[in-house]
Amino acid sequence: MIGVIDYKAGNIQSVKHALDFLHIDYIIADKPQDLAHADRIIFPGVGNAAYAMKQLKKTGFDSFLKDKTAEGIPLLGICLGSQIIFEYSQEDDVFCLALLKGTIKHFTNIAAFNTDLKIPHMGWNDIRYADKECRLFKNIPEYSDMYFVHSYVIQPADDTVVCAYTDYGIKVPAAIHAQNIYACQFHPEKSGKIGLTVLRNFAELTL
Repeated sequence: MIGVIDYKAGNIQSVKHALDFLHIDYIIADKPQDLAHADRIIFPGVGNAAYAMKQLKKTGFDSFLKDKTAEGIPLLGICLGSQIIFEYSQEDDVFCLALLKGTIKHFTNIAAFNTDLKIPHMGWNDIRYADKECRLFKNIPEYSDMYFVHSYVIQPADDTVVCAYTDYGIKVPAAIHAQNIYACQFHPEKSGKIGLTVLRNFAELTL
């Protein structure tokens, strides 16, 4: 059973519709105790980092996520959920969950970024693999298009956690994999059939 975290800062309805379409069993909960028996966790997110972290601390999902990932439960962070699994975000100058080491920077604070490009990075963009064996992308061809909406960029301390990139003036980490932690900067639930395959692959991970 997949547990979907509802901390009032996530794109819950789109994720719900995608899981319904795929006939995947799930539960949406706004209390950590209701997801105690979930064997996979989806951690969606929209909006800003400070509000999200405030909600996570208020509900207890901050410690829940740390405990569950430490236990080896697979986690899939989506969009903002892919960012605040790292240590710190420049958005609102906030310390985050620190499940992985790294910071989140605004596009304009990355030296190589072409400032003529519009921010946010919004729309369809293709992905290139850094790790072709990442199980999120099973049966998904390289250069498949995914749907992105973001102004901040994952900057991991260890580049080997990046399993896919996209290009938006710079190499933008599009997906993360470190042991049982997975994350997508793009929205798989809004990325058509290919995005649904990402969600199906996460649901079918061998524990």
